[in-house]
Formats: sequence, C-alpha cells, structure tokens
Amino acid sequence: MRASCAALTGVLLSVSTWAMAADYPAPKQGDWIARDFKFHTGETMPELRLHYTTVGEPSGQPVLVLHGTGGSGVSMLTPSFAGELFGAGQPLDASKYYIIIPDSIGHGKSSKPSDGMKTSFPKYDYEDMVEAQYRLVTEGLGVKHLRLVIGNSMGGMHTWLWGEKYPKTMDALIPMASQPTEMASRNWMLRRIMLDTIRNDPDYNGGNYASQPRMMKYAITAYGIASIGGTLAYQSQAPTAAKADKIVDERLAAPITADANDFVYQWESSHDYNASEKLEAIEASLLLINSADDERNPPETGITDAAMKRVKNGRLYLISASTETRGHGTTSNAKFYSEQIRQLLQTAPQRTM
Repeated sequence: MRASCAALTGVLLSVSTWAMAADYPAPKQGDWIARDFKFHTGETMPELRLHYTTVGEPSGQPVLVLHGTGGSGVSMLTPSFAGELFGAGQPLDASKYYIIIPDSIGHGKSSKPSDGMKTSFPKYDYEDMVEAQYRLVTEGLGVKHLRLVIGNSMGGMHTWLWGEKYPKTMDALIPMASQPTEMASRNWMLRRIMLDTIRNDPDYNGGNYASQPRMMKYAITAYGIASIGGTLAYQSQAPTAAKADKIVDERLAAPITADANDFVYQWESSHDYNASEKLEAIEASLLLINSADDERNPPETGITDAAMKRVKNGRLYLISASTETRGHGTTSNAKFYSEQIRQLLQTAPQRTM
C-alpha cells in the first residue's frame, strides 16, 4: 500500500517514463472478460472486466504479483519494487520469468463501482478477488501452474488465500505485510472509523455524491499516519511539532484522486478476511515477509508465530525496524528482502499439477 492517494497518483503519472528507463522489458497491458462471475453474495455479473499488466514473455516461468488496497498493476512498477526485482540478474529477472500483475476487482482499470453502478455494484470480498485472479490466470492467460505467487499488504492476504484455495497451482508463496489471521484489532478498528467517516459525511449522500466527500481526505490522512510509516521513521522525520505539522499540512494539501465509492468498497472488502482455518492445506514453499514495525501486523501479539507453526513448508523473515523502514510500508521496498526471494526460488521444488 501507499501512504496516500497522492503517492499513488505520482506512481501512475511516472510509471510510463520509469518503465521505459527500467532495466527490464516494457510492461504490456490487457483486458479479459470473466463471464457470469458469481460473487460470494450470490450476485452475478454477466461481464466482469479484469485488467492486467505483464512483464516478460509467456515462455518464461509464470509469476503472479498482487498489489495492495487502492493499488493496481502499474502501482507495482516502482523503482523500489520492480526496479529491485525484475531487471537482468535480479531475483525475478523478466527475461526468465513471465510476470503477471492483475488489477483486482474494484481497482485500477478492472470493473469497479465508479464505472457507473455506484453502490449497486456487487459487494465483493477477498475470496471473490482471488477467484477472479485465478480465472484471469488460468482461463484468460492459459497459465496452469505458477512458479511463484507474491503479494504485498492486501496482496499478501490474497497470497495466503491462493495457497489455501489452489494449493497445487504454485511452487512458492511469498505473502508480505500480512497475517493469515482474522481481520481484527487496531487494523479493522481504524478501517471501520475511516469508512464511517466517509459514509457519514453529508457530501457522500449514500454514494450518490456530486463531488468527492470533503471529509474523505481527513479520513485517509488519519488512517495513513496511524497505520503506516514506522515509529522510528516518524520520530526521525518529525522530531518537533512544527515538522509534524508540516507533514500533516502537506498530506492534507495533496489532491485525493480516489473515487469515494471505489475507496469504500476496496477497504470494506477486507472485513471478512480470515485465512487461519485452512493453513494446513498449503502445500507450496512459503516465505512470509513482514516488518518488525508494521503497525497493522504487529509481531508482538504472537498470533503470526502461532499461525506459522501450522504451515508445513513455511518460514518467517522479519525485517528489523530502523529509521530506514516505514512500518507497514516497508515491504514496498524490495531492497530489504530481494536476496530472500532469490534464495527461496533457488530452493523451492518445481511442482506440477
């Protein structure tokens, strides 16, 4: 995830230039229609559009990369992520791997409420999003087996679900900035407050707004500061009230480009997430990458350690907190774990369906 919608906007504006300059093949984009897609609510969409980005050629070993809440395929093409992983000689060298990055339901250029349905759009959850990704990969792109599924934040939670729902489909799994346990505690409390703030803004008007709700930027900024950034990093960046005020002022001044209905759907989709019941079903080699200062997935609770004991071929790599880490945002920078990815791919057995 990104610290703010403004940061995501910057990614979207710069990605084309970066892609041309990056040391990996130019990304390609496409769309595929999943027909008669049935959501967990029982609702069906005759045509669900799924947008995707690929890097590399289909002849390479397939790798699925899953973005965070509010992101998209292009939001993963940053110097700190793709620039550390997709280039020549790097762990996910795109001359050897076929990298697939879907826009999840409700995100990017995939079908979403702001396309016209507004709050009539089916209420989707993470299970629906993963099923759509699976259909895109297998039906749309004809890929039957993946070398790796790797995801960050929401994409990390999706990665856990991939391992449980489709255990024979991949050789390796790398969930990042995530836990397989129920969405709860401070993580959900803050999400709930953010969503209620937007919905209770009179400007929201039940989702039939003429302009984006004015309180939305305050809700997003408060959630971002509370749940991403890193305690040591914030202390370093804002050791005085004046410097803290400057950061807040800059974030509130940045334009919000997200559509409110899209935003509410994206964050509310996490409400029933819980991958803890089927951990024993995971067969692939699994490397969980978390940061010690992750505000949303604090390691001191012990719930992640307890869950990992139930994963047959799993291990945890915990990035130590420092002024260089960014709490929940740490895993957006692959310099902290690129070698761990390389080692996993060197050791994970090649499996077939």
